[in-house]
Amino acid sequence: MLDAALRRYIDPPLDRMGAAVHRLGLSANQVTLIGLGAGLMAAGAIALGAYAAGLVLILASRLADGLDGAVARRAGITDFGGYLDIACDFLFYGAIPLGFVLADPANNAVPGAALLAAFYFNGTTFLGYAVLAERRGLETAARGLKSLYFTGGLLEGTETILFFVAFCLFPQAFPLIALVFAAGCVITGTSRVLLAWRLFR
Repeated sequence: MLDAALRRYIDPPLDRMGAAVHRLGLSANQVTLIGLGAGLMAAGAIALGAYAAGLVLILASRLADGLDGAVARRAGITDFGGYLDIACDFLFYGAIPLGFVLADPANNAVPGAALLAAFYFNGTTFLGYAVLAERRGLETAARGLKSLYFTGGLLEGTETILFFVAFCLFPQAFPLIALVFAAGCVITGTSRVLLAWRLFR
């Protein structure tokens, strides 16, 4: 919901940083993998109960996730780069709730499983819509120049990071926050199915 509105504020500094990273000789794919590495370390830190370290690593991971696109715009956007980016994003999105489940299985296992199931549904509707949009020749740059068609929704990347930050700041409230997050994912996925029904039937 917030991604498109934030683009005008975050794109200029990201482009400047991306230019600097490009001058250092790092490729967009390398930046993507660095971001994934930080995200997986965040999940590991969270699993060990180091929530502050997890929060710092989550923010570092998402900074890299923004920078890879800026670097790609300098070096040239590739289909594989977009594929790698979304694959790493989904792995990161699943790893963080798993970290909280491992940190406190007794309290977090069921809400964490519900959230992961909701992620699975929401992610499927996102990728399926992107495939059909490509077949129909649909394009959008509302959320920046992307290799895939990005549909909007109640919960997008920005909201996901805000929920992850809330998890780290209030780990004891993970069960409640995770269930609210899962409900939002289901609403987002359902709205995307309805949109696809209107456009693609």
